[in-house]
Amino acid sequence: MQRSKGRPRGGGAGQESWVEPLDGHDPVPAEEAGQLRYDDPWYDALASGWGESAGDGAQGPAVVPAARTEGGSGAAAADVYLEVQRSAAFQEVRRRYRRFVVPAFLAFFAWYVGYVVAATTVPDLMARPVAGAVNVAMAAGLGQFLSTFLLTWAYARHARLRRDRAALELRWDTQELTRGMNGGTS
Repeated sequence: MQRSKGRPRGGGAGQESWVEPLDGHDPVPAEEAGQLRYDDPWYDALASGWGESAGDGAQGPAVVPAARTEGGSGAAAADVYLEVQRSAAFQEVRRRYRRFVVPAFLAFFAWYVGYVVAATTVPDLMARPVAGAVNVAMAAGLGQFLSTFLLTWAYARHARLRRDRAALELRWDTQELTRGMNGGTS
């Protein structure tokens, strides 16, 4: 089972909570965890217990890690991200994203507004029975739900088939470039 990264687990009295630092050193008691510095840029701040109460109902002091200033690598990392953003591969991923999202948004928004406008301006049309107690308005309302699920499925499929692999390659390239700038450490 994975440890809680410094967050106290509910339960027994007298149990100490431990924090596993990401740099490979021995675990440190949670009380000293405020002095640890996590080098993972994707580390979830909420998972570390920031802003949570101290357990007695009083809000504990918030511990926020300082900004990275290791030899000015932040400016160099920003250059790497700008270089990747200007690359043809990144522009292709963004173009593929826009080519799906913009038309899908416009079609879905038009369908939604059309439904709302029809419901308010032509109530006689919306009240026409389709099958038994189901009228046009109910069928169109259910169509809104169905189209939402279909659009979600189509978006996930499009992302998986057209963008995810290229985006993952860009992410790996970016990590390799930033790792190379930091002298082999990430």
